[in-house]
Amino acid sequence: MAGNSQRRGAIRKGGSKKGAVVGSGGKRRRGLEGRGATPPAEMRTKHPAAKRAAAKAKAAQGRSSGGGAAGRPAGRKADDGPELVLGRNPVVECLRAGVPATALYVAVGTENDDRLTESVRLAADKGISILEVPRTDLDRLSANGLHQGVALQVPPYRYAHPDDLLDRARGAAEPALLVALDNISDPRNLGAVIRSVAAFGGHGVLIPQRRSASVTAVAWRTSAGAAARLPVARATNLTRTLKDWASRGVQIVGLDAGGDTTLDDFDGREPTVIVVGSEGKGLSRLVRESCDAILSIPMAGPVESLNASVAAGVVLSEVARQRRA
Repeated sequence: MAGNSQRRGAIRKGGSKKGAVVGSGGKRRRGLEGRGATPPAEMRTKHPAAKRAAAKAKAAQGRSSGGGAAGRPAGRKADDGPELVLGRNPVVECLRAGVPATALYVAVGTENDDRLTESVRLAADKGISILEVPRTDLDRLSANGLHQGVALQVPPYRYAHPDDLLDRARGAAEPALLVALDNISDPRNLGAVIRSVAAFGGHGVLIPQRRSASVTAVAWRTSAGAAARLPVARATNLTRTLKDWASRGVQIVGLDAGGDTTLDDFDGREPTVIVVGSEGKGLSRLVRESCDAILSIPMAGPVESLNASVAAGVVLSEVARQRRA
């Protein structure tokens, strides 16, 4: 009985038919075929690695078009976060200028030279932590890899409040002398203005919170350490702050090549705020309307305008001369 009966569930085969008669019959063969090798994570659009790669490429494009500052990591950093200065020249210049750094990173196996030796010595003298790290750690922090084996960590700058800045200026022995910046996006210009204000007896600098250069390591370095001694305040609304200061007895004077008052006729012995615009955009309309006077600098040559920091230095020098007299 067992020999003649078929097993239940057995597959029957025909005499001349080849292959299985139960199943897909090869109709889903295409669906079972492999799809090839899995692409790298950077090429899969929804993968986090792909997003990081896209951000890195965007930052590199910004550097190639001149958007980044030399010696700094790519991309715009948050105002409230620490900053890393990369490269031997930028690092040693920051340490010479007295930038309040918190750590100096040196890659393992980095070849020594005079700049690195001086950086380590300055950091040790200032009590800054010196950490030896794998080179791959610095590679991750620098999109272009041009860290030269050294990096300096700079903490976020602590801005003063505009009200405190004005109160401090009014409490000084000399009449208040402040500089406000409008449309200044280059941190080197900001640093140079801070340096000039400190050199000519000014009491502080006011910048807008948005669309403005901030006190980064580049500004620190350009100020030659003056940013450590001179307060910088940040206004949520520059126009509103200037109007408030004007109501408290301070004259607001804007700088513009087409101003109605020349520097020769200007009296800077009163409490004064000098508002400086960029060389290209100048003063914004609302800020200009908030000024009590628009001041121009007489020039003998055919030059139409001066760099913002140079113009500020010229006016500050004249105000300091008047006050000495």
